[in-house]
Amino acid sequence: LVHCLLHARDTTMQVESSFAGKAPARGVEVSTAPFGSDVPLGEPSWYQNLNTPYYNASHIAWRAKLRDFFEKEVEPIVDDWDRKASQNDHAACGEYIKTMYKKSAAYGILPACVGKPWPRQYTSAPEPAGYDYFHELINVDEGSRCGGGIAWAMMGGLGIGMPPVLNFGIPGNPALQERVVRECLAGEKIICLCITEPGAGSDVSNLQCTARDAGDHFVVDGNKKWITNGIYADYFTVAVRTGPPGSAHKGLSMLLLEKSMPGITVTKMDCMGVWPSGTTYIEFDGVKVPKANVVGKLNEGFKQVMYNFNHERWLLAGQAARMARTCVEESLAFARSRRTFGKFLIEHQAIQHKIGEMARQCEGLQAWLENVTFQMNTMSKEEQNRKLGGHIALLKLSSSRVAEFCASSAMQVLGGAGYTRTGKGAKVERIYREVKAYAIPGGSEEIMLNLAAGQFGFVQRRAPDPRDKKIKQLVDELKRIKSKM
Repeated sequence: LVHCLLHARDTTMQVESSFAGKAPARGVEVSTAPFGSDVPLGEPSWYQNLNTPYYNASHIAWRAKLRDFFEKEVEPIVDDWDRKASQNDHAACGEYIKTMYKKSAAYGILPACVGKPWPRQYTSAPEPAGYDYFHELINVDEGSRCGGGIAWAMMGGLGIGMPPVLNFGIPGNPALQERVVRECLAGEKIICLCITEPGAGSDVSNLQCTARDAGDHFVVDGNKKWITNGIYADYFTVAVRTGPPGSAHKGLSMLLLEKSMPGITVTKMDCMGVWPSGTTYIEFDGVKVPKANVVGKLNEGFKQVMYNFNHERWLLAGQAARMARTCVEESLAFARSRRTFGKFLIEHQAIQHKIGEMARQCEGLQAWLENVTFQMNTMSKEEQNRKLGGHIALLKLSSSRVAEFCASSAMQVLGGAGYTRTGKGAKVERIYREVKAYAIPGGSEEIMLNLAAGQFGFVQRRAPDPRDKKIKQLVDELKRIKSKM
């Protein structure tokens, strides 16, 4: 670690000197010293002494800061946190998440979880020079080296629950907006996003949780399911139906609810993976919510949810990309040390091919991820939503499939060690049971393909349905009969 940090420091000084303290212009290639793992392809290419058009001195310094934080503060507690979560030890897990939120805030990391720009009006945390989406990507990447459950615990609820408040505000109660954002970015409170329901996930327009108009307030009734950080949350950004039955996407709004409001019940769910994240079932039973708590505008909740999805899916893709790469790193390190049939495991050509295929997919995914990140950097949020929905959908799909492939392949390389929750295979075992949390939440792989097909306009025209002609004949006949009555 010391060796890596010294390299990062020296490289940072060299690059800063070359650019006279300014971030290099886009398109300028910067060569960075090796950083992190010495396992080949165990880190993104710009960690591997290769040139990059995307990262500069500010990113290098930010990367070193984050690696230092996660290695010192997070990695030593990951196994115990994961175990306590699997045992439903809510008290211990609650203490872990609250402590790590406070430490993350002290390190100045939390503001980098909520998108661009840096929310400087709500935090005193120092902003990295030239802060952009690549800084946030580094945050996502470094935070996922320990696994998805820890990443979701430490930045999941904040990363998807706070952007609607920041992007659309709470016009009816600016003081509430100020308080919520400041407290969450300071690590004092936790927020979560509540969209998915038992009967509606990607089909957002059919959400059934209602907010009935009761004069000066709404009364919220309904359920939300699979909510990240919900059991630990102090604030809930909730998608509700404020329009009449059948209003579909035109009758949705977002409200900001507080844990102190009577009628909110949270229950931890027992899931396959990402245990530390606190996946939650939430019941709203006659919760009175002031009308001033509307996020953005009334009945524009569908727009807000869609606006949020691109950032969420990009975050998930970044996490899955690092988890896949961790499988490469763990597999190669293990294969170099494990002896079978009188030779090291890595000497077997079948193992070389397996790890090589994993690395090939990781490198391709990383290049795509960084290209999309560059696009985000050069577009307004409106342009992102107009142009990148299909691209990010396919990126998310690819990331979950690469992660699943690499987790399965790594499990085969490590054998019994990978099947065990402790020892050399602990990381691979954890990732193996977490990969489905990337193939389903945030939009399943099948939904991502449907979305991309629609966004790119795969179908230019539809073939005529022979039933349409018969229907028209029947309608015309019915009109003719009515006209004679």
